[in-house]
Amino acid sequence: MEIEGPVRFDQRANVPVMKIAYLVNQYPKVSHAFIRREILAVEKEGVEVVRWGIRRSAEPLVETLDVEEARKTHGLLDAGGWEMLRGILRVLRTRPGRFLPALWHAVRLGLGSDRGILRHLAYLAEACLLVGWAARERVGHVHAHFGTNSATVAMLCHELGGPAYSFTVHGPEEFDDAPRLGLREKIDRAAFVVAISSFGRSQLFRHTDVRQWPKIKVVRCGVDEAFLGPPPAPMPTARRLVSIGRLCEQKGQLLLIEALARLRAEGTAVEVVLVGDGELRPAIEDAIRRGNLRESVRILGWADSAGIIKALDESRALVLPSFAEGLPVVIMEALARARPVLSTFVAGIPELVVPGRNGWLVPAGSADHLVAALRALLDTPIDQLSEMGLRGREDVRRQHDIATIARDLVAHFRAAMGAASERPAAASN
Repeated sequence: MEIEGPVRFDQRANVPVMKIAYLVNQYPKVSHAFIRREILAVEKEGVEVVRWGIRRSAEPLVETLDVEEARKTHGLLDAGGWEMLRGILRVLRTRPGRFLPALWHAVRLGLGSDRGILRHLAYLAEACLLVGWAARERVGHVHAHFGTNSATVAMLCHELGGPAYSFTVHGPEEFDDAPRLGLREKIDRAAFVVAISSFGRSQLFRHTDVRQWPKIKVVRCGVDEAFLGPPPAPMPTARRLVSIGRLCEQKGQLLLIEALARLRAEGTAVEVVLVGDGELRPAIEDAIRRGNLRESVRILGWADSAGIIKALDESRALVLPSFAEGLPVVIMEALARARPVLSTFVAGIPELVVPGRNGWLVPAGSADHLVAALRALLDTPIDQLSEMGLRGREDVRRQHDIATIARDLVAHFRAAMGAASERPAAASN
């Protein structure tokens, strides 16, 4: 028998049974595997998780687990206009005193945003629908990923009388657009906020009052046993490197192609595999043609976890010359497979990649430094690369094991829900 409430107790085991919801703008999505890993790990801790996405991803799903997650996910926009209208009318009828302040808040956020008032009124409509869903599902807490529209909807849902909320900030977009996103207000009203690195926490400190700093927690992204479980493959003899990520400006693939062309011109042999896709693919393909690199650079497109593991295992190292980041999960995946990493002194990357220990770091945007680091990597003996990779694997197991991370996150959920249960119940109107 279970006693109903925000935190339910299974009397047979005499332990609390939490039910929370994850809210993401697009879920599942090819590039959001880290969110799926987090949700599944949280469920293994005995937490019931409801999946909510604002919209479906337009990208095809390549991972079997993502296809399964899509079946479990309820899309707000899938509900349709009439259901949204019914949600608004329900809130107006049952809690009009909460609707008007939330409406004014949505308008204020819209005035300060580049998305405008109408878009924020749509977020309010989504929040009205979410209030009903949370009550029906007996959700005790909502956790959003990213400080963008998903956090806005979670915040407005809470203002309408829905559950308390928290959200994870990844960066760099949230840091760049903090005022237009209303990040300060979202932090102020949240039960707690997650940063995925110490650097990320420092950026959130910049955008909120010092009195809010204690609620900003560092909970890193994690990798699971698919990457950490199987023993790493032997380092290949082929001079092959891999770069994994969306093909876009901030990942620096065009700079990598420039560096590879310079290495080719000086007679340095190297093969590079690009795993991913995106809006910059035509420009990258053109740069490959102009640099006469068609025999040494391949673009594989998106890959599932098995494909990423295969690409890493068949390469000597991961190269990610990013200009802007949070802390890329693919770096954790590469190190988990005992592959050193060549990346940049950006954001949270130096918290995991340590030059001389498990990789190389170069100034972002510098082709000269990238060329020099690539030479050093290619000249490093295989046994030394293997030692660096194994040290990186130890670092990831210590800092980024998803099971440990999930336990930390569940502790924050439990504390937030306990604090919420101690506050006087809010009136419905």
